[in-house]
Amino acid sequence: MFRRTFWFTAGAAAGVWATTKVNRKIKQLTPESLAARAANKAVEAGHRLKDFALDVRDNMVQREAELGEALGINDRPAGELPARRVAAIENRTRPKYVEGSTHSNNRNEDH
Repeated sequence: MFRRTFWFTAGAAAGVWATTKVNRKIKQLTPESLAARAANKAVEAGHRLKDFALDVRDNMVQREAELGEALGINDRPAGELPARRVAAIENRTRPKYVEGSTHSNNRNEDH
């Protein structure tokens, strides 16, 4: 008699355990639950991408400062342009209209 009671109780406990597991899995696979999990994963991925972009930006600024020190770019006064920039500004010429050419400076012209 004791054996039968033991196996009946063990079978009932296994049935309750299996039913609980199946019900949990079914709830996890509902469309609402899947959508919520996908949204959470997307938010997590967005946070990781943001953190990555901030790390890249910080390291970029640090590396630019290192290169600026190595090349001596950071030593010039703040308002002064580099020599090559000044030369490029001074030597800039506007293209002139050439008689007889098919090119027009009118950007509104239909082609």
